[in-house]
Amino acid sequence: MSTAAAVVVYGATGHTGRFIVAELRRRGIATVISGRDAARLELLAAEWGDVVVRPATVDDAGSLDRALAGAAAVINCAGPFAVTGGPVVEAALRAGIPYVDVAAEIEANVSMFADHAEAAGKADVPVVPAMAFYGGLGDLLVTAAMGEWTAADEAHVAYGLSSWHPTAGTRAAGAVSHERRGGRRVRFADGALQYHEDKASEQEWPFPEPLGRRTVIAEFSMADVVTVPSHLAVPEVRTHMAVEAARDLAGEDTPEPEPVDALGRSDQMFVVDVLVRAGDVERRATARGQDIYAVTAPLAAEAVERILAGRIRTTGVASAGAMFDAADFLRALSPHLSVELPH
Repeated sequence: MSTAAAVVVYGATGHTGRFIVAELRRRGIATVISGRDAARLELLAAEWGDVVVRPATVDDAGSLDRALAGAAAVINCAGPFAVTGGPVVEAALRAGIPYVDVAAEIEANVSMFADHAEAAGKADVPVVPAMAFYGGLGDLLVTAAMGEWTAADEAHVAYGLSSWHPTAGTRAAGAVSHERRGGRRVRFADGALQYHEDKASEQEWPFPEPLGRRTVIAEFSMADVVTVPSHLAVPEVRTHMAVEAARDLAGEDTPEPEPVDALGRSDQMFVVDVLVRAGDVERRATARGQDIYAVTAPLAAEAVERILAGRIRTTGVASAGAMFDAADFLRALSPHLSVELPH
């Protein structure tokens, strides 16, 4: 197989990585699978049959360069992104190819904007961090809800997850983030990220039917507190999580996701409900779907396809809402996602 127009998936053997490879193949996109475990990569190649294997490790820049040689783009889905993000995006910039990742780690996303914006801008290369369920989807929904607004007073992203069975990768990334912030919580308020030691509080959130009013952990901050304010003038960005999902995530004995359908998705259902307010006017946008890990695959694949087709609004480091036409992007995700946007 030619790799001239191939997309490299770094971390292809992971839970989300496998979904992404399957989605690229479904779209007819030539794929190179990469990561640190050559044996596992070969096993997957034997299963898929039409992918190229190029092992690489983030502590060996030469191996990353070889993995990306001649490729069209790279999707990094290997966490913790605090470890992998820098080396893989630097390799992408050396190769002059677009970089997309699926990082939900707040600090890793902050670092991507802070440390690589100048180089990516000079290289005129698109770099899209957090192109996933957390960070990317919320940012697209907030951007679409705002429409022609150039500013808003506040944005809320409420996550109504029926359950959350975290993968090993999610747990590892969470541990790194917890350590980096010294156990403190984080919020985006008064136009800046703030670290604090306040205890988590609960509130009621009016999710649309059939979910209805549910209790959420207020200010359960996810990557949206980085992506949304990176390009929108919103001084207060708050994310909230259904208590059932938060308890699952906190449980040490909560098992990993189990597939229940031919696509490998779990039975987890989600509703992401966005509210933006400017003065006395409120707008909402909502997305519904199944399995937060599985839906990350069409998000990342659609991003790469649009980048390679030139359907972008900027280059350099930019979030999903800044890089793409948010409403059009969200509608293109059908049937993976059911979306309701303001008229």
